[in-house]
This record gives sequence, structure tokens and C-alpha cells, in this order.
Amino acid sequence: MTLEDIKFNIQKALGVESALFSYPPRPELGDLSLACFEAAKTSRQNPADLAKAWAGRLSANKELQPYFQEIRAVGPYLNFFIKSSYLAAQVLPAIRSAGDEYGRNQSGQAQKVMIEYSNGNTHKEYHVGHLRNIAYGDAVNRLLAKNGYQVIPVSYINDFGIHVAKTLWNWQRDKVYAERPEPKGYLLGRCYAKATQALAENPAGKVAVAAIMQEIEGRRGASYQLWLETRRWSIDYFDSIYRELGIKFTHIFYENEVVDAGRKLVDELLEKGILVRSEGAIIADLEPYGLGVLPIIRSDGTALYPVADLALASEKFRRYDINQSIYVIDVRQSLYFKQLIKILELSGYRPAVRHLAYDFVTLPEGMMSSRTGNVITYQELRDKIFEKLTAETAQRHRRWSERRIKQVAFNLTVSTIKFEMLKIGADKTITFNINEALRFDGYTACYLQYGYARLRSILRKGWLARLFGRPDFTTLSVAKEKALLLALARYPEVIAQAGTTYRPSELTQYLFELVQLSNDYYHETNILKAASRERRARLALIAAVTQVLQNGFTVLGLRILEKM
Repeated sequence: MTLEDIKFNIQKALGVESALFSYPPRPELGDLSLACFEAAKTSRQNPADLAKAWAGRLSANKELQPYFQEIRAVGPYLNFFIKSSYLAAQVLPAIRSAGDEYGRNQSGQAQKVMIEYSNGNTHKEYHVGHLRNIAYGDAVNRLLAKNGYQVIPVSYINDFGIHVAKTLWNWQRDKVYAERPEPKGYLLGRCYAKATQALAENPAGKVAVAAIMQEIEGRRGASYQLWLETRRWSIDYFDSIYRELGIKFTHIFYENEVVDAGRKLVDELLEKGILVRSEGAIIADLEPYGLGVLPIIRSDGTALYPVADLALASEKFRRYDINQSIYVIDVRQSLYFKQLIKILELSGYRPAVRHLAYDFVTLPEGMMSSRTGNVITYQELRDKIFEKLTAETAQRHRRWSERRIKQVAFNLTVSTIKFEMLKIGADKTITFNINEALRFDGYTACYLQYGYARLRSILRKGWLARLFGRPDFTTLSVAKEKALLLALARYPEVIAQAGTTYRPSELTQYLFELVQLSNDYYHETNILKAASRERRARLALIAAVTQVLQNGFTVLGLRILEKM
């Protein structure tokens, strides 16, 4: 019996199809609250009078009596006080039985959803802004899977744009890059930033870049051969990042694989009048729809992003027979996606497409830009965090081996990066501050992981007590125990809500509050030295908390640390 089941039975007893439930902010106001405004409006009654009538009616309902110790009308609200013994008897065995599957539901009905994220550009840096994309996309992917969808995670890599030609131009003119010891995929990004600066006032260089671009698109000559080699460097570099972050894709699309089909589609759209020629270029004039003008082909004949994107949009549905296609792209591309979808609609194709936009990641000193080189790359960020956490872990565990220290520090580094990218709603800007991210006493991965590890330590110390005898859940009677039970009971709702709204930040907030509750409980309650009946029940409660924390960490893509 879940909280959703309790809500359903209340509605059934009242004879209403829907009701607006909430969770009161303080325990003295109850564990569950029902607002009576809408029902009173429909029945033309005073909300407070209706709440009193319903309180009497529900209190007399024998089917509901096992759930509640009291049902109280407070003004226009009905407040429900759930029995701790009932919660414990229902929630703790359910968590133990379901284990890793606790929280999963089937609301998605196995619909096939493709989610595209981590759309990096070869020959460019992989920086902090990209990390928000990959962490957000992967968390939404996992949330949808927990909500019963058949999710197909994919990435689309732009390996054919003008940025490639700029990088190759600079790579050929400045031999120092080929001689530097850093990974070549990383160096390509550095080379691109310098190329953009060097081309700012270099007409001859821009002509050379255009020639390189034409050679690459024509798949011929020395520039094309260099593109093949350097492209592999970037892809290998991306793969190394995916492995470190634990990211897996069903398929990775590349622009060069769909651009030819895109050109054929452009010709078809020209014939239909959906696209038009303008000053030697090809554009989509979407002014009549309030969407401006979208360039498709440059005047020199080279392709822009929409050429491949239009072909890819239909290819996804054709190849995988999906029900919906989700794009995780930053907020700057919102207009672009509206333009793409409008072109597809005008061509008679109406795919189920959703754009999940997210805001920028900035540094405390301001915005970042790959063109200017004012970025913190993934490699630089990872190394800075890892260095600090290695020192912190070594300080805490002087007897640990160097290998163990580095393993824990690295796993915590990955968790820190992801958590910082997920704890803020996608509609808000993130200012990434390393010092704040590494605090052990704030809204951070370090705080959550440390709280989890401490609870696991309690369970290890109490393993013998858990081995013999069944826990007596009626002994879980203190306020903090009931608060933990209510929080654990809410976990399936949090998963469902976060999946419906595509907001992993709702899960991060829930996990933070659960760790706070468990820390308060740990400090205020004697667990290991309690009487045997109470000890077994309290250890069962702690075990359930750690299971839910582990489940939540997994959805967010965080590493599980048993000791730290």
C-alpha cells in the first residue's frame, strides 16, 4: 500500500474522481493534506464546512481506520495523520522486497522514446557547458526508464561543420600542436580556439578555410585525409569521457553520415517551394509563421546545420520506429528547433518531437566561449576536483593505500560533477564554483555520499543484530522515525513526478532532504545500543534509507561509495 493508494482510497470513500493533495510543512499539521476549495465550489458549499463533514465521514469509514490515527478538519483543509506502525509495516517490507526496483512504475507503457544528448562537436573542446548537457540528458534517460518507457539514448556529433575547417587550417599552419604531449582530441579544442582568434582579421585565412571546407565535403584531397585522422582523435577523446562518466549510448549519429541525404531533401523542399534561393544561398523563409529566416546552404554551396538535422529527424523514426524523439539542447537553440519542426510540418511530416532546453553554465568570473578559449575543459575541471578530493580523502584516511584513496576520490569527483549539473533546475543558470561544490556540509554530492557511507557503517556494525529475529515495527514511534518513513513512502511519487516534468532536480532535492533527516535521526537516536527489539527495527529503517538513497543515486548516475 503506497501513499498513492491511500490517496486513491480517500477519493473513493468521498466519491470524487480527483483531489488536490499536498504534504504539510510541519508534522503537527498532519502527514497528508486535502484542500477542499474545488469540491466546495462545485457543490456550492463553504470549504470549511465541507472539510468538517468529510472529516466525520472518513473517520467513520472502517476501511480507512487501519491507516489513520486521526483525520482533522482545519479550516478548508482535511489533515490526515497516518499511523507510524502502518507506514512501517507497509513501506519497509516493500523496499526490502523490491530492492533496486523500488520506485519503478509502468506509466510509460513501454513506449519507445529516443533521447538525444551530448551533442558535441569534433575538433572542439569538451567543457563545463557540455557536462550539463550530458548529466541532464543521462538523468532524464534513467528517469524515463524508471517510469516504464523503452528509452533509446543516442548522441549526435557534428563532425562536418565549418569549425572543423578552421581547426584543420590552424593545425596545418602551427606545427606546435602535433608536438605537444596532451591527448590530441583535447589539443584540437585548443587549436580551434586559437584558429577563431587568428581568423578574426585574416581575409586570406577565411578563403583558405572555405577551400578546406569544400574539400572535406567533397571527400577528397589532403584536407579530407587529415579530417579522417583528426576526427578519430576527437571521437576517441569523447569515448574516454563517456567511460569515465559511465555514459552509454545505443547509437551515435554523425553529421557526415546524414548530410548527403539532407542535400537530397533540400532539393525536394526547393521543388516544393518550402525552401527558396536567396543571393546564391538557400534559406527557409519562415517570416509568415513568426519564426524568421533560417539559412540552409551557404552561398559557396557548403551545408549548414539544418541540412543534416532535417534528414536525421526522419531517420530516427524510420530506423527505430519510435513514439517520440527528445532533443536535449541548450536554450539558445529554442528558436532553431521551432524552425526545424515547422519545416518538417510544411513538408507533410509531423514527428512527435520535444526540445528539452537548459540554461547556461557560467564561471564565477563570467560566461564561457569555445571561440575565445575562455572555458574550463572537462579535463581541467576533473583534475582540479580530483586533486582536492584526493588530498581530503588522504587526510581523513591515513591508513588507506594510495590506490584506494585515488579510487574513492575519483568516484566522488564524477558524482560531484554530475550533482552540480543536476541540482539546479534546467531553466536556471548554473554558476560552477569548485569550492562550494566540494563542501561536506551543504547541498553537494560530498554531503550526500558521506551521509550514505555513514549509514552503511551503522549497518555493518549492526549486522549480527539484523541476522536474528524479526523487527518489531511498532517500536518505531519517535517523530524522526515517522518522518523518515513518510519520506521513504514518497520516493515512488518523486520518481514519477520528476519523470513527468523532466526535472532531475526534484530528485536531488528529495535525496538531500532524506540525508538531512537521516543525519538528524542518527545524532538524536541510539540505534546500535538500543534494546534488541528496537535495534532490529531501527536497523531495518536505516537499511531502507540506504536502499532508497542507492536507487536515487543510480538514477542520477552518481557512484555508490560504501566508505569515504
